[in-house]
Amino acid sequence: MSRRKGFSLVELLIVLAVIAALIATITPVAMNAIKKAKATQVAQNLKTLASALENAAYVNGADASGIKKPDGGYFTATDDIKLLARDVDKDLYGIWYAEVDDGKFKVSVFTKEAVDFTTSQGVLKDLTKTTPSTYLATNTPTKLGLNSDTSFSFGYNFEFIVY
Repeated sequence: MSRRKGFSLVELLIVLAVIAALIATITPVAMNAIKKAKATQVAQNLKTLASALENAAYVNGADASGIKKPDGGYFTATDDIKLLARDVDKDLYGIWYAEVDDGKFKVSVFTKEAVDFTTSQGVLKDLTKTTPSTYLATNTPTKLGLNSDTSFSFGYNFEFIVY
C-alpha cells in the first residue's frame, strides 16, 4: 500500500487539539498580565499627578489663593490637569487640593478607572478608598480634572507644606 504525500485527517486534528490546549492555557495568563499592567499604569498616573502638583507648588509657589501655575495664575480650570501630566485623561482622574493651614496643603488625587485595587496598592502603598470629599470635608477644595467623586474608584491622599 502506498501512502500519499501530506497529512492525514487524524494528524491535523491532533495538531489542532494541541494548539487549542496551548491557547486555553495561555489566555488566562495573558489576561492577568493585561489586568496587572492597567492597575500599575493607574497607580503610576496617580503618583505622577501627586508629584507634579507638589513640584508646581514648590517651584511656582503657593499662597491662600492656591497653587500657582508657571504663568503666574492659579490651578483652577478643569483643563489645568494637562499642565501637570499631559498623558493623563482629565475625564478619568481628578486632583482636589485645599490649604488647611498657613502653607500646609491637603491633596487628594483620585481616579474613576475600575482596576484592581490590591494590584495598584502594590505599586503605590498609600492608596485609599477614602473619597476626596470625605478627606477634605472641612475644607473647600480647588478641583482639577474630575469635579465629582461620585464614580470614585480609589485615590491617593497626602499633605505637604510650602515654606
